[in-house]
Amino acid sequence: MKKIILIICLFTVSMSCKEEAPNPDRFKVGTFEIPEGKGYKKTIIIRKDSLQIEKYEDRTDTLSITWKNNFNYTLKMLHPKSAIDEDPIHVKITNVKKDSYEFEAVIGHSNFVQKGEIIKK
Repeated sequence: MKKIILIICLFTVSMSCKEEAPNPDRFKVGTFEIPEGKGYKKTIIIRKDSLQIEKYEDRTDTLSITWKNNFNYTLKMLHPKSAIDEDPIHVKITNVKKDSYEFEAVIGHSNFVQKGEIIKK
């Protein structure tokens, strides 16, 4: 009987200490920030439904966001101001943390990969 109680206690303790894997689904809606650095100005991002609004410096951009899965999405400017703004931005989430994720972004079909981090506020 003592062995059964010990096994139950050990099982309970091990299950209570187990952390859940971070779920990137929580990054689909809300307010986020890209900190300044690594080629970025501080950017505030607001995601709602299929829209993403980005505010940085004195500029505000509105983009459509299409999620392919929890780790890949595409951004497309709704009101492009230049030829490069017309190309879609393909984003891949590469690492998920508690309140942030790291990403790699490619504009159009270029070979240039921009890396960064988005923090949920």
